[in-house]
Amino acid sequence: MRIPEKNIPAPWRRFYGPVPAELDYPEGSMFRAIEPSAASEPERTALSYMNRDYSYSTLMRRIDEAARSFAALGVTRGERVLLCLPNTPQAVYCLYALNRIGAVACLIHPLSAEGELRHALGTVKSRVAVTFDGAYGKFLGVAPGSTLERIVFTTPADELPRVKLAAYTLASGRKYPRPEGGMTLKWRDFLALGDGVSLSPDVGRAEDEAVVLFSGGTSGEAKGVRLSNLAMNALAVQTAAMLGKPIERWMSMLAAMPMFHGFGLGVCVHTLLTAGGKTLLVPRLVLKEYAALIKKKKPTFIAGVPTLYEAMIRNPFLDGVKLDFLEGVFSGGDSLSPELKKRFDGYLAEHGAHVRVREGYGLTECVTASCLTPIDREVEGSIGIPFPDTFYEIRNPKSGERMAPGEEGEICITGPSLMSGYIDREEETALALRRHEDGEVWLHTGDLGMMDADGFVFFRQRLKRVIVTSGYNVYPSRIESVLEKHPAVERCCVIGVPDPYRMQKVKAFIVPKKGAEPSDALKEDILGYCRKEVARYALPREIEFRSELPLTGVGKVAYSLLEKEEQEKYGRNKA
Repeated sequence: MRIPEKNIPAPWRRFYGPVPAELDYPEGSMFRAIEPSAASEPERTALSYMNRDYSYSTLMRRIDEAARSFAALGVTRGERVLLCLPNTPQAVYCLYALNRIGAVACLIHPLSAEGELRHALGTVKSRVAVTFDGAYGKFLGVAPGSTLERIVFTTPADELPRVKLAAYTLASGRKYPRPEGGMTLKWRDFLALGDGVSLSPDVGRAEDEAVVLFSGGTSGEAKGVRLSNLAMNALAVQTAAMLGKPIERWMSMLAAMPMFHGFGLGVCVHTLLTAGGKTLLVPRLVLKEYAALIKKKKPTFIAGVPTLYEAMIRNPFLDGVKLDFLEGVFSGGDSLSPELKKRFDGYLAEHGAHVRVREGYGLTECVTASCLTPIDREVEGSIGIPFPDTFYEIRNPKSGERMAPGEEGEICITGPSLMSGYIDREEETALALRRHEDGEVWLHTGDLGMMDADGFVFFRQRLKRVIVTSGYNVYPSRIESVLEKHPAVERCCVIGVPDPYRMQKVKAFIVPKKGAEPSDALKEDILGYCRKEVARYALPREIEFRSELPLTGVGKVAYSLLEKEEQEKYGRNKA
């Protein structure tokens, strides 16, 4: 299918080079989008996981097995199923199996705390969840009183030979609760449920909801982002086109970005499978193991957040290794500073690579990237140009007036990858998706930026409060709401402070209640309280006790003053 032509200025198109300005998109589901890849050469590798390769024919067979099993559990068209899994084959099977029967895959961080799991379940109201041993105990804790009826239990080793599975089970059994009966179903028992179940060939339309991811949106409170089949398929086709060269069947992407993140799901998995390439699944990012995979598998493409590239520069694991096999290196999830880009481009050159890092920009509300540095042109500080069939404009965040080239305002996006809206959040959806005078629906990103006369986009800062740490979004209001429930906390403020490795880290300023003495013991008690409600990556890395916090004229905590203090402190220390 083609997107109807839009009468919107697009000066960036002259920099597309070999990239078409308009593309053809699959008309049906995500599952249908990967079928041609499997039909053309069924025995070529689709997935690689822990030194084991899975052909396209194996992938499709496992997807069908899981689809029949979900159907046997009574999962129906449009029903939302929660997936809390690392990057494993089971996560891929479940994603496409649910799509195969018209159900919706709702993906969340596998390290989510109980409070976050409870919130996610309350949002998507899943009867069925699929999780792994590392999160299983938390699911048992949140199941009572929730909509949950079935927990499908798997481990990262369930897709490994029995010898490796036995070794993993022996090791992990000391750390995690073992699966119980009742509502819990082991992975192999789950697959056995589908024997003899028939599936309908009708698997959904382009406009049907396919995936739910979680985002803070413009307010900072985690919301379920509804993404259609068209949004996911458009992202895959656009990303493949923006590479500037066709994805050949031997090409591979090192998928270290997690699948609960639009970058990992849309770019690292769905793009490669739609184009007929190979996805190298990385269930857990350990830099030494990541480097070993690069040396052994020689991926064509790698994608990551700035923190990953900073860590690669700092560590010796790829010393002396030629990286001349790389055809593309992509950065997203957080702003890539010009300084880090120069350093990593130098690192690539020193290792024999003939490519430079290409920065992208996007957000969950349009799956992930919607803008990327062209293959043959860089403008320093720019996040690139919009994808085909995608349009950017800059608007005054107060008046809504369109800004001229070179003027700053809110970045707005329209195109086929836009979300359908937030689950049960009509007001938030209306704030994010707005119809402009041209008749098009535009996504208001909540980010401040600028576009030059050539159409190159520049990100300036976020208009909403958000901390980006190691590529993950952390919303201060969420952490503050948890801290304020602690019996010793009178008032608090959470901000992001500069960090040379994570780019930002979470810092909490706390005014203790009368009678609560500031101490290391109190800090640990507060952190222990937070661990039950907040994912590990979002926990405060630093807590500072104060007798009072700066306030605005209307009595709110002036977080911007605290941010300024920390920036100045960081600048002095760096000097």
